[in-house]
Amino acid sequence: MGKLMIVDHPLVQHKLSLLRDKNTGSKEFSELVSEIAMLMGYEATRDLPLTEVEIETPVAIAKTKVISGHKLALVPILRAGLGMVNGMMQLVPAAKVGHIGIYRDPNTMVPVEYYCKLPADIVKRDIIVLDPMLATGGSAVSAISLLKEKGAANIKFMCIVAAPEGVEALQTAHPDVQIYCASLDQKLNDHKYIVPGLGDAGDRIFGTK
Repeated sequence: MGKLMIVDHPLVQHKLSLLRDKNTGSKEFSELVSEIAMLMGYEATRDLPLTEVEIETPVAIAKTKVISGHKLALVPILRAGLGMVNGMMQLVPAAKVGHIGIYRDPNTMVPVEYYCKLPADIVKRDIIVLDPMLATGGSAVSAISLLKEKGAANIKFMCIVAAPEGVEALQTAHPDVQIYCASLDQKLNDHKYIVPGLGDAGDRIFGTK
């Protein structure tokens, strides 16, 4: 099964506490999502392969390491996933960004795809799918299935808060996908919201209701 990694770094946990607070406004909420994504991205990119090069410093020739040509793609699930892109791009400015639009039908709770635009060379890229919430897992499962249909193979999923139900659904559907989150919360409520969660991430990022 895909492994779940909870990023428990003190800075991540501190910022997550501010993110959960219902009194945190849209501007600060959006900034926190971006900051948490950047800090989590440090862990999600830990296994990028390195190659040795020679660099001339002001003092001597140094044998040192650089990332060995692996191309990265960030794929936010619209719309809340957009809030995580800037933080990740600060870490990996050369990454390409694709977008997948999926919404949950309020009556059936089934995910519906409405948009997909990916880098032309997505097959050659390591992919990190971004969405602040992993609730039922429906959107994540659908997005990753879509990427695999396009030929993508090396895929990770990064969220901020996850429900056990969503983790189980994603691990069952895509056991090869590593999951990163900042918190594994208690459960989903009757409306399929994560408890205690942080509300609707998209609404809080963009100031909508």
